[in-house]
Amino acid sequence: MSAQSPGGLDTAHLDLPGWRHVYSGKVRDLYEPDLALLGGAHPLGDVVLVVASDRVSAFDHVLSPGIPDKGVILTQLSLWWFDRLADLVPHHVVSTEASAMPGDGLVPDVVAGRAMICRRLEMFPVECVARGYLTGSGLVEYRVDRTVCGVPLPEGLVDGSRLPEAIFTPATKAEVGEHDENVSFEVVAQSIGIEAATRLRDLTLAVYSRAEEIARERGVILADTKLEFGVDPVTGATVLGDEVLTPDSSRFWPADEWQPGRAQPSFDKQHVRDWLASGASGWDRASDAPPPELPAGVVERTRERYLEAYERITGESLF
Repeated sequence: MSAQSPGGLDTAHLDLPGWRHVYSGKVRDLYEPDLALLGGAHPLGDVVLVVASDRVSAFDHVLSPGIPDKGVILTQLSLWWFDRLADLVPHHVVSTEASAMPGDGLVPDVVAGRAMICRRLEMFPVECVARGYLTGSGLVEYRVDRTVCGVPLPEGLVDGSRLPEAIFTPATKAEVGEHDENVSFEVVAQSIGIEAATRLRDLTLAVYSRAEEIARERGVILADTKLEFGVDPVTGATVLGDEVLTPDSSRFWPADEWQPGRAQPSFDKQHVRDWLASGASGWDRASDAPPPELPAGVVERTRERYLEAYERITGESLF
């Protein structure tokens, strides 16, 4: 079993009695119920255990060491947002109740705070991105032809510019270690049908609008966010899944430091990316060599930034 350490918790191969590991993404790990132990069925139905590790990724690489408490921070922030979006769209969380008893099907104590029991969904094969500000890959596209994912934008925008209105800029889902690819609404409609594509677009923009307003009231700019949706196979409802509105899935900027025309300070792994891209790391991003280990100072500053995001947005202390 892995253990908590100064480099954080890697949950990919934890021994969680009552649960069986089936998948690992860049950050999260998925466990299925051990139905033999549970008497053939889980008391909460067809569910999975989603566990957020402390792993951190940048430039399509999972890095070492992780960021201590990152998984707890992201999970608790997602739960906070799920509560504030429930009237717009149902979410996949069924329970976060923890227990030390392996036969009850609850969240094992060892991952309490960083794990959620969630209904199993049939996920849409698309990353649903809403942008209210121009930056990142959107800025790269805009500089080519003044569009982002086929959406025309005004002349004269710069890095960090606020858009006249939020836009839906979907992307295809990539495997671990590969880039998501920005696509147009029309491509999504061809893949999943116009009705489903329209529903995802409308839900994504509604969630962004609600969250952008809430964040702005707290002195934080929500520049963009990535959401994932699935279909509940029992009810047929479109459900919000995965994480939601965390510093890993969204760009949060301090409003009092926002200045269009430059890269904005952000509440995420900016310190990690900046160090890797600097001469101090000695890493050539274009090479096949894996990134070097992160220095302790970079790890600590990144943890502080994640925690500050949680505290600014929720107005609450976590630890």
